[in-house]
Amino acid sequence: MVDTPSGPGRTAFICAMPMELQPLVRKLSLTKTESGDVAMYSGTLDGHEVVAIVTGMGTELALAGARRLLDAIAIDRVVVVGITGAVENLTPIGTLILPEVVVNSATGSEHRPDPLGDGTPNGTMWTTDVLLTEPGAVADLRARGVVSLDMETAAIAELCEERKIPWSVFRVISDRATDGSIDEEVFHLSHQDGTPDGRAVVRYFLRHPGRIPRMARLAKGAKLATETAADAAIRACSQT
Repeated sequence: MVDTPSGPGRTAFICAMPMELQPLVRKLSLTKTESGDVAMYSGTLDGHEVVAIVTGMGTELALAGARRLLDAIAIDRVVVVGITGAVENLTPIGTLILPEVVVNSATGSEHRPDPLGDGTPNGTMWTTDVLLTEPGAVADLRARGVVSLDMETAAIAELCEERKIPWSVFRVISDRATDGSIDEEVFHLSHQDGTPDGRAVVRYFLRHPGRIPRMARLAKGAKLATETAADAAIRACSQT
């Protein structure tokens, strides 16, 4: 049975990884709860009900997680919050990306976020399950107006549009596709649910002790991005 929200409507913050969720939980003092088999965090923002979940990484997990949430409780707005990768080396780490359109690379489908807050949308976000670092491929995306890469947003957008639920996205640059900070080995230091793979991390540093400073910078960039994304999403929701 679908729960019915009280008040003016319930907003769902959807994140791929726990590190993206944590700033929302802390800043909004959300408490852990569940509805059926859906684990979530819940609370209020300016008197409006909010919930927040982690889906895991990639389009399949994002779609499945979002669907479970929307099946479990009534949601009036979805806000995707988290990190994204730049497609060039000039955009500063910590830059907020508010895309005009999000493209599913697997199907070519285009999805336009619902305006939320006072930011100005710009460019295209490219959702893909493939790690893109090859300079030629990334240059082609730049030529098409792509400003950043992610792995979940288009899948969530498609589901929201099917159910006629407004959706928005607040993602912040945490890394760059072609600066060498991310490769297949680094990418697989996390489980698909977004939690670190401790054994893989240990093996990585044993093989590459000289990369510790690089990884520290990457972690710092990710922390800045998750905090900035949460702040931007909260601020925009407060303006509605």
